[in-house]
Amino acid sequence: MNDHLDIRLVPAATVAWAVTAAGVRWPVGTLLAAACLALAVGTLLMRPRVVGAAVVAVACVGAGFGVAISLRADAVRAHPVAQQTGRVTGVTVVPTESPRSLGSGRLLIRADLREVGENPTRGRVVVFAPVLDFHNAAVGRPMHFPARIGRATRHDLTVATLNATGPPKFGQTSAVQRAAGAVRERFALRAREVLPSGQAAMLPALVLGDTAAVTPVVTQQFQAAGLTHLTAVSGANVTIVCGAVLLAGSLIGPRSAVALAALALIAFVIVVQPTASVLRAAVMGAITLLGLLTARRRQAIPALAASVLALMIAAPQLAVDVGFALSVAATAALVVLAPVWSRRLTARGWPKPAADAVCLALAANLVTAPLVAGISGKLSLVAVLANLAVSAVIAPITVLGTAAAVLAPLWPGGAGLLIRFTGPELWWLLRIAGWAGGSPHAAVSVPSGFVGVALVALGTMATVVLWRMRWFRIGAGCGGVVAVAWVLSGFL
Repeated sequence: MNDHLDIRLVPAATVAWAVTAAGVRWPVGTLLAAACLALAVGTLLMRPRVVGAAVVAVACVGAGFGVAISLRADAVRAHPVAQQTGRVTGVTVVPTESPRSLGSGRLLIRADLREVGENPTRGRVVVFAPVLDFHNAAVGRPMHFPARIGRATRHDLTVATLNATGPPKFGQTSAVQRAAGAVRERFALRAREVLPSGQAAMLPALVLGDTAAVTPVVTQQFQAAGLTHLTAVSGANVTIVCGAVLLAGSLIGPRSAVALAALALIAFVIVVQPTASVLRAAVMGAITLLGLLTARRRQAIPALAASVLALMIAAPQLAVDVGFALSVAATAALVVLAPVWSRRLTARGWPKPAADAVCLALAANLVTAPLVAGISGKLSLVAVLANLAVSAVIAPITVLGTAAAVLAPLWPGGAGLLIRFTGPELWWLLRIAGWAGGSPHAAVSVPSGFVGVALVALGTMATVVLWRMRWFRIGAGCGGVVAVAWVLSGFL
């Protein structure tokens, strides 16, 4: 079987991403567009053949994205709300993501601006508000309240920050969003009725990304253990759900099964809430599923590159979103590196399920470790082991939990039965998180920012390159033993 990588779209996607990110962060979109256009013209004058034609095509893509992001950035800088900085006025916004607690009774809410005063307008804003007044804020539910307008503090196409100075008046969400909210509420209620408190708080987080009831202690343990990605809706959730539907629907034929999986994907996105991060996860999960179903990287890489191009057009702010970078990196690792490593281990006598589990956890953690280190300033020493230890229970929790969420409004008894079956898996997950993240030596400090990303990335690449050397594998094994001993010493 021909399994050579088809990377023809990768240069275009990379250039589009880089140009868009630079244009979002700095006012250089026009300059980059001009540079790309000059490169295209210069290459054409050299009478290019195949390679030259590819360079021209990629340069034209870069020029187009440079012009596009320049126009978007100029519109943000010239937005009318920017002229009202410091003014207190009534605003109407529609949240695009669930509120995030900042501590001290404050919430951060990302939203779309709809009105300033009585003037209709549009733009992305960040709202800072007290929990007491805004605890009912929800995705898609309009809110009108007085706010002090401030300058945007992040370079992500946000037009302003709004500091609420009074209580909001809530509008009505759509019928679809109300139904999705009812599903989430009844699922969480049923979990509290059936499971112990810790497990009941974790189940909605794993299935629907609802971390409202997860305690700060558990959150810190998951961060130290490298398991935080499990409590955010990711491509893995989408892959598991759609894969289960495809498997169950295979009895009715492949085309019908694919259609059923597509419907399940749409319903899953609606129930979880169609935020930018969830839509990103849906795209990345669908790509991962494509790679796993076909067992060929050839289809997955063009799909991933095309998705990056499409998302840069539809939501250019994702170019500077760390979650987007993590999703792309992890998806690429799962469809490019993991299958190759798994085949090598299988050829050496490993059972295929064990080889797949090890390689999926190792590939995803190796590729995302530099970004995680740059963000947090920490490098987890137990992430791979912790992810391996819980890998077997994530799929049952996701499948059973998703089925229970669907049944909760229709058949509470059946939903409760399915939720009970997730109890042992949740117990194991919480025990592993507590063990792996409870040690003060579970993670080591590294420089944050670009320096940390570069250091960990160089270390990761060196590890992959030198792994073929026997002496390096022996040294790495000894280092792993020392690392495990260091982690365990934190419990003594």
